Amino acid sequence: MNHIVVGMGEALWDVLPEGKKIGGAPANFAYHVSQFGLESRVVSAVGEDKLGMEILENFRAKKLNCMIETVPYPTGTVQVELDAEGVPYYDIKEGVAWDNIPFTPALEGLAKQTRAVCFGSLAQRSVVSRETINRFLDTMPEGEGQYKIFDINLRQGFYTKDILCNSMQKCNILKINDEELVTVSRMFGYPGIDLQDKCWILIAKYNLKMLILTCGVNGSYVFTPGNISFVETPKVEVADTVGAGDSFTAAFVSSILKGKSVNEAHRLAVEVSAFVCTQNGAMPLLPDYLTQK
Repeated sequence: MNHIVVGMGEALWDVLPEGKKIGGAPANFAYHVSQFGLESRVVSAVGEDKLGMEILENFRAKKLNCMIETVPYPTGTVQVELDAEGVPYYDIKEGVAWDNIPFTPALEGLAKQTRAVCFGSLAQRSVVSRETINRFLDTMPEGEGQYKIFDINLRQGFYTKDILCNSMQKCNILKINDEELVTVSRMFGYPGIDLQDKCWILIAKYNLKMLILTCGVNGSYVFTPGNISFVETPKVEVADTVGAGDSFTAAFVSSILKGKSVNEAHRLAVEVSAFVCTQNGAMPLLPDYLTQK
């Protein structure tokens, strides 16, 4: 059985007041999967420019395997500005490299070897990358032990009901936070019921194997048909929360692929994301006591 785990979508720079940092959920996810000893890949695209070269160099330095095409568009950037209260505002530039990920023969070959893929809604804002993601999902092997994780990750206005609907039909694990669940419920026309009932509706409607609901400091849930796992969020000294959700998904998927139970995978995911919150940046080195569990 193939065991490659893929993070697919945006690769970009977050341009902050104090400088730039590599961003994008797919790289964060793939990096943390690799720390659990599984073979991972980042699939994205960068431009023929200095920023693109720096992303590739950074991934090489982290020994992060990738299938990143160079395309004739600028490398993606997100301008992050803080208002007077210190609340960040994000301006995600459009018409960039990761909007134009091509579906190549090499990518088709990777899809056939992929055991699990994590994808979001942001990289589907453009038709080119959206079609590539959909073709990749359709090319993956079907069957027990194959996982297609839709980490919904709503950003600005870069999503539509059709994109969300299609992605939920194609995935078998949905990851969503409490705020996103409220937004999705309004779009899909069942706003007046509690969060758990909304989750059961989505599981039934889209025939999901699992639904992961994260509620910040109020804990997280993993719903599987007929069962709920709940784990409280540990209280930690937070350095920043960047990439914590991606590390949660990576730890959870890695554990499931290693044969752990849903509850064991859930507990480890919470521990890992809490640790990442205590570190600066989205890709800290995880301690052995977490990766060896």
